[in-house]
Amino acid sequence: MTASRTWPPVQHERPYALSIAGLDPSAGAGLLADVKVMEALEVYGLGVCTALTMQHDADFRAVEWVALDSIIAQCMPLADRYPVSVVKIGLVQSLPVLAELTDWLTQTWPGLPIIWDPILKASAGFDFHAMTSQTLLSTLLPRLSLLTPNVPEVQQLAATDEAVRAARTLSVYCPVYLKGGHAEPINGVTTDRLLKDGQEIARFPAPFLPDGEKHGSGCVLSSAIAAGLAKGQPLPEACATARRYMNQYLASSPGLLGFHQSLP
Repeated sequence: MTASRTWPPVQHERPYALSIAGLDPSAGAGLLADVKVMEALEVYGLGVCTALTMQHDADFRAVEWVALDSIIAQCMPLADRYPVSVVKIGLVQSLPVLAELTDWLTQTWPGLPIIWDPILKASAGFDFHAMTSQTLLSTLLPRLSLLTPNVPEVQQLAATDEAVRAARTLSVYCPVYLKGGHAEPINGVTTDRLLKDGQEIARFPAPFLPDGEKHGSGCVLSSAIAAGLAKGQPLPEACATARRYMNQYLASSPGLLGFHQSLP
């Protein structure tokens, strides 16, 4: 018997968030990390795989891409059954694949918030691809509710070396959360920024931790923001909560793999 949307009944104690991302066997990044974050923040995390990676926290060896048709096929039964509140997209093969995927998502879930964490290079040092199509970006970005690049990613996406200027440029199309971890800390503080319509609307300072580097930290942050949006928080509040979660996560262990815990 084919499962229906209503029977057996689905849980409604927690909202649902969908991660569409790569599989990292070490669980420090990608799909597995995203679901850990969502669980810690009391959101039910669903997962769709876009890539099979051969890696651990310190070494990236290879990637096998999942075809777009297979990605959508994984999404379809979830769309039939669960009231998804937000989608977070991580590693994808290319901008054209991302454009087709977001087109399907916006048709299937009209008005659903979509976050894209633009993973262009693995933290272990592997370059995935060069995404440089400004025409495609101008078509794609308006479909997003948030873009979460780090400094090198925003420079590459906007084709400019000045990170804040690049973020301002991209924020004309959709809000941008610019992660400050790759920038030089000032007086022991790193600063993340939220930008919208070409203007900075919020800052999130955090103490710089000399031993705070973590594999998959960008995945963790974007998933924490997704969890906040799934719970109905306005975007600035969701970003502030996610930054608090990141502070806790980065300090959770001395190694490259951190531990996930609920916020106090």
